[in-house]
Formats: sequence, structure tokens, C-alpha cells
Amino acid sequence: MQTLERLGEPEPAPAGAPEGGDVYIVASGWRLALREFADNRLALAAALVIVFFVAFSFLGPVVYHSNTTFANPLAANLPPGGGHPLGTDENGYDELGRMMAGGQTALEIGFLAAALATVVGTLWGAIAGLLGGLIDGAMMRFVDILLSIPYLLIVLVFATKYHSTVLNLSLIIGLFAWLVPARLVRGEVLTLRERDFVHAARVMGAGRSRIVVRHLIPNALSVVIVNITFQVADAILVLAYLGFLGFGLAPPAASWGDMLGNAQQYVDSGYWWLVYPVGACLVLVVLASNVVGDALRDALDVRLRRR
Repeated sequence: MQTLERLGEPEPAPAGAPEGGDVYIVASGWRLALREFADNRLALAAALVIVFFVAFSFLGPVVYHSNTTFANPLAANLPPGGGHPLGTDENGYDELGRMMAGGQTALEIGFLAAALATVVGTLWGAIAGLLGGLIDGAMMRFVDILLSIPYLLIVLVFATKYHSTVLNLSLIIGLFAWLVPARLVRGEVLTLRERDFVHAARVMGAGRSRIVVRHLIPNALSVVIVNITFQVADAILVLAYLGFLGFGLAPPAASWGDMLGNAQQYVDSGYWWLVYPVGACLVLVVLASNVVGDALRDALDVRLRRR
């Protein structure tokens, strides 16, 4: 996608540019989208929050060494201080170290599940939209049937059946989160398949697989990119639900949902360090992902740009 952008430097106007004293050059649509995103201060702040938590979760344990694997009942529920900036939990684990480990789990599962859901949903929606007719109807009715089943219920059933690991939970969440991306991409492809460049590809002998991979999916990337951010937030929330309900990772592995689930019995006991810091981390990451997703949607959709 290319857009005419006015600049102050004198350059020859390309063919088809408006006549007059203004000077125009051909600017990439992706560059304009990046500039639009950069002008959104709230989106930049949200992106910095995500970067901070990535560094906190993956680089933090390299700098801050603590006990997050061996239970120590003698050091259970210690308040902040004395070598434990955020105290310890009911097992004697260092709370700050567990928050870092839980952040690793949340981000790993969030990104892996989002990537899997996006790939499956994009391919499903692109194929259904391109083929159309009975095949499209059958594929999308299958999606509708799965959407009618409570998503969390399906994940809970599989989480209880299989041993909970980062890979298993990523697969379980991702394989049941592709339905919304499939519908979004299918709607985009239904519009794109009538464009001239798709008809030209057919005339030149391109097969359906080539049209999907080389033409339809690249032109639907804006929808896909925006959806990834929401998928990450949704996967982190689902992981938190599982952990809070007791179906998360087994100790000594940590996740923010497990930590909140274990701490709920101490909410009225004055042990605030077991609840509020990890709860704030979960809220900030999910909120930042949603804000970035909204900003990307506004930046990539030319109808919503301010200029």
C-alpha cells in the first residue's frame, strides 16, 4: 500500500499527484502506520510497559537471585524486608522471585498460544473465504459450533486431562482460541478476493494455495497483527483463570494465576504482599496489550487515521 505524503523539500511530483505548489512523494502505508502509532502517547506507554515486564520476567532472575523452588516453612509469610523486598509466600518462596518466574510463564504461554491461534485461524479463514460456497459454509458452521461451547470450559476439561506444562497449556489455549481470528480473516478475504490483483493472479495461472499465501494473507496482515495483541491478553487471562481455579502449573513452577489462587485465603489476614503486587502485574500486562492492540488497529486502518 502506498500513500502520497506532503513534504517540505522540493521533489518532482509523481504521476497522478495533485497539481499545485505542494510537493508529494510516495510514502509506504506501513511507514505512515508506524508514525501514527508513534504519535499515540498512550500506546507508546503501553508498549513500554510490555517491554518492562519482558525485561522484569526474563532478565530480572539474572540480576536478582532468590529461592523460588525449595519450600522453606520456617520462612513462610514473612513481610517485606530482611532480604525479601516483597516478603515470602506460604511455602517460604521469595515473592519477588516468584513474580518474575510467573511473568515468564504468563508471557511464554501468552505469546505461544497467540502465535498458534493466529496461524491456525489465519489459514482457516483465508481458505474458507477464498473457496466460498459450500466449503466456506461448512468450515464456518464448524467454527460457529465451537464458538457455542464455553471456551473456558473446554480449556478446563483438557487442562485436567493432561499434565499442565508451559507447552501443553500453550497448545490447549491456542488450539481453542483460533476461532475469532478465523472469522476476522475470512471477512477480510471475502473483500480481498474480488480485487483486481487476485483476478490477475488467477489469469496468470496461480493456484489457490499460492493466492492464499502470496496475496490474501499478506494483504490481511493488518487484521492479523492487531488480533495477535488481543490473543496474547486473552491467553494470559485464561492462564490466570486456570491458576486461580487450581488447574495451573504444579509447584515449584509459578504463574500469576496460581499465586493469586494460593493467596486468596490470606486476603483478610493482612498479607497484602501476596495479593496486590502480583494482581497489579497481571492487570498492567493485560491492559497494556489491549491498549497496544487498539492503537495498532487505529494506525493500520486508513479510515481511522488522523491524517
